[in-house]
Amino acid sequence: MSIKVSDFVLQRLREWDVEHVFAYPGDGINGLLAAWGRADDEPRFIQSRHEEMSALQAVGYAKFSGRVGVCAATSGPGAIHLLNGLYDAKLDHVPVVAIVGQTNRSAMGGSYQQEVDLLSLYKDVASDYCEMVTVPEQLPNVIDRAMRTAYAKRTVTAVIVPADVQELGYSPPAHAFKMVPSSLGSPSYAPVPAAGDLARAAAVLNEGEKVAVLIGQGARHARAKVEALADVLGAGVAKALLGKDALPDDLPYVTGSIGLLGTRPSYEMMRDCDTLLVVGSSFPYSQFLPDFDRARAVQIDIDPFMVGLRYPFEVNLVGDAGETLKALLPQLKRKKHGSWRKKIEKDVVRWWQVMERRADVDAHPVNPEYVVHALDALLPDDVMLSADSGSAANWYARHLRMRGTMRGSLSGTLATMGPGVPYAIGAKFAHPDRPAVAIVGDGAMQMNGMAELITAAKYCRDWEDPRLVVAVLNNQDLNQVTWEMRAMSGAPQFLPSQALPDVRYADFARSIGLGGVRVEEPGGVESAWKQALAADRPFVIDFRTDPAVPPIPPHADLDQIEATAASILKGDSDRAGMVRQGLKAKIQEILPGRGRSRHGDEGT
Repeated sequence: MSIKVSDFVLQRLREWDVEHVFAYPGDGINGLLAAWGRADDEPRFIQSRHEEMSALQAVGYAKFSGRVGVCAATSGPGAIHLLNGLYDAKLDHVPVVAIVGQTNRSAMGGSYQQEVDLLSLYKDVASDYCEMVTVPEQLPNVIDRAMRTAYAKRTVTAVIVPADVQELGYSPPAHAFKMVPSSLGSPSYAPVPAAGDLARAAAVLNEGEKVAVLIGQGARHARAKVEALADVLGAGVAKALLGKDALPDDLPYVTGSIGLLGTRPSYEMMRDCDTLLVVGSSFPYSQFLPDFDRARAVQIDIDPFMVGLRYPFEVNLVGDAGETLKALLPQLKRKKHGSWRKKIEKDVVRWWQVMERRADVDAHPVNPEYVVHALDALLPDDVMLSADSGSAANWYARHLRMRGTMRGSLSGTLATMGPGVPYAIGAKFAHPDRPAVAIVGDGAMQMNGMAELITAAKYCRDWEDPRLVVAVLNNQDLNQVTWEMRAMSGAPQFLPSQALPDVRYADFARSIGLGGVRVEEPGGVESAWKQALAADRPFVIDFRTDPAVPPIPPHADLDQIEATAASILKGDSDRAGMVRQGLKAKIQEILPGRGRSRHGDEGT
């Protein structure tokens, strides 16, 4: 029985065990849409409200499943709309394959409607593999290489299929000159560094007295080995945001996130260590790593192009994190858990006490730190968390403790607005039996989150566990940029760019059949979380939060924070009431600094 090229594309995706394609229709992929009909919707076509959301759902699916995410769109505007989500995947090293339509071959070069030079457009985002199918015999090789490259290099690949080619009869490559046969499968492998490099790394780590470890998402599958390493070296472990779920936070030596959104224990551990080991992370902000002349350093990464980038490492080990640590551990000398480790553990305990006090600060209407802090104890041990870019990421990074089999992610490197809700939807298709929680700002919710609630409503009855909670931090402000303006430019809030309208997010959710509640006072926070986590459908909580609660950086001192507070009062007098009720007076109490303040009393 003869089949068309479009039929074969879907057949080959099924042979690669692709179960979902996150997509939006258009006439540039009409042939594929017809093939989907003939294939009884296998792999399943998951319809978003916008192609960018399809790409971000594919990213979320890939991040939470460990499998390739596949997205599809029509030619021209559809292919263009995919780009932001695809760049999110590329920059966070996530395997995603994009399948896009193109105008008929006969129209190419004729300035035809929706004709875009997609090979040039996708040249950067899909730089490892981007190919246009012009004859049937190119398949299955093109699909196979796109899938295999995405898996092997953890990156974005693209397959462009002109509309007329989709309708051609499929014929396989022949056993002939200039034909390229292909085969299925992406074999797993776990490279290990050379013995000499391992010995050099062990020597550096053995000679250190104050060892700090930084892990990223590349260490996620090496949890037991990282725990053993920390025990042997008496080290503390900090986590890049993409590696937040790589190690539980209930381990006493885990200092939490690092960087501007990080914790004080992570900051101080990096400041004071004499030896640094980085495992599976390309954390870019060297100012939060040890001073260059202070610490010797070793890096482990599976990608040879990502080693040696962020710090003057003495030894770079290229290999799988788990297998490399397995080979390295027998060469390490056990260190006593002395004052260095004890200080780290004491600092971690103290930090969580500081988080409680920050969450307890009065604010109007509700302190956003309290909103997220209250969620921490209520989270199911198998929850999947997503956070949007902006101030929501601060509270996700600092107040939520990973434990059990919890997973979490956000847009790490691109830091794009809007992935919170589509990530959660992608996660639900990866694990329909697990609950998901998305923490988003009102700016991201207005940008695209509200529309994707419609997607959640469309598919939620197909999920074994229908819980998908979207928490909107509704402060009527593009808050992260507002604080950046104040901290970096000394400028007050510029209302024309920063102020947002107050939208009744919970009302909208209820209007499309979801659950929803609006919370306007602190007493309603915990009950709202409990109601949402017990719901039989996706649920939106509209938290009216105070935009004047500052995302204090881990290295801040009292002078910096007082200056920021003063700038609000000076240049933003119509909203100065938002720092009332003793916020400035309580800065001394909640500041996570150490030692004596400028007033002579002990800082917290």
